[in-house]
Formats: sequence, C-alpha cells, structure tokens
Amino acid sequence: MDRKALGKLGEKKAVEYLKKKGYRIRETNFRCRAGEIDIVAQEKDCLVFVEVRTRTSPDFGTPAESVDAAKKGRLISAALTYLQSHQGSPSSWRFDVVAIEGDREGQLSRIELIRNAID
Repeated sequence: MDRKALGKLGEKKAVEYLKKKGYRIRETNFRCRAGEIDIVAQEKDCLVFVEVRTRTSPDFGTPAESVDAAKKGRLISAALTYLQSHQGSPSSWRFDVVAIEGDREGQLSRIELIRNAID
C-alpha cells in the first residue's frame, strides 16, 4: 500500500473512530490557500479541527511527533480561513490529532486521540 492510500485509509478510520466518540463530522479535506484540514468536526459546542497522522514505522518518530511547528502554523492559518468562510460556526474551537499506527498492508494496530494537541 503506498503512502497516499495509507493516508486515505487512516482518514477513513479516523472519521469512524471520531463518530464513535460522539463527534459530528462537518467536513473532510477542507482545502484553502493556507493548507488542508483533514477533518472538521464538532463535539458538543466546540468546533474541532482534526489532523490525522498515519505511520507504518516508528523510525521517524510517532505519528503525533510528526506534527511539527511548520505544520502547526499551516493548520492554524487554515482553521482561521475556515472560521472566516463559515459564519455561524461555534465560537469555541480546538485542534485534535488522531495518531494511527499500522503496517504497509493496511492493518491498523493502534489509534489514539490527542485532544488540544496544538496550542
């Protein structure tokens, strides 16, 4: 399974996982000039911007560790664009990360939700 297919599978599994946790999915793959937000969801009265990170090996760190300062900056910019273009969204919002570990055949071994992952 190539990287792109693994990423798509990870995003699909993340949506399923978040729904089970009570999140309402508002949009997936929101794109703008600033970047992309994998999942825009809502948990109660809070808008949640979710970054999904899928890894097959710990060689370059955990999935969560792969969200570096540059990625955080792009996520914040994309979130601000989303808020400006979606009037009436909840005023409370945060960033979560769904970290997924698996193998190259697409077998996922671990999924973790990290709430308030970016400040």
